[in-house]
Amino acid sequence: QVQLVESGGGLVQAGGSLSLSCAASGGTFSRYHMGWFRQAPGKEREFVAAVSWSGGLTWYADSVKGRFTISRDNAKNTVYLQMNSLNAEETAVYYCTSDSMISRLRSGAGEYWGQGTQVTVSS
Repeated sequence: QVQLVESGGGLVQAGGSLSLSCAASGGTFSRYHMGWFRQAPGKEREFVAAVSWSGGLTWYADSVKGRFTISRDNAKNTVYLQMNSLNAEETAVYYCTSDSMISRLRSGAGEYWGQGTQVTVSS
């Protein structure tokens, strides 16, 4: 059983940056693809970014390309999401997810999920 714990959320002004972390435990971290989703109030959860088990491949939602960067450190069992140029519409709870199949993860059906961390962007 894999446990995922997100951290790094908070309040930031529009145009600012924030870095999220997700620490994994209870499994072999390097065997899992990792990703981030977000859910804004009253909206469905949406894909943000994903990284392959090796870190060699990344995927991004069109809305965050060029502004967000996902990375992982398999030695620390941690995945990161660096978010730059944030806007108010990106206020949401950000969730970390993992799965052995990247297609399943990117579709939102990842096997493991964290509890989420709140990101609030003030305009």
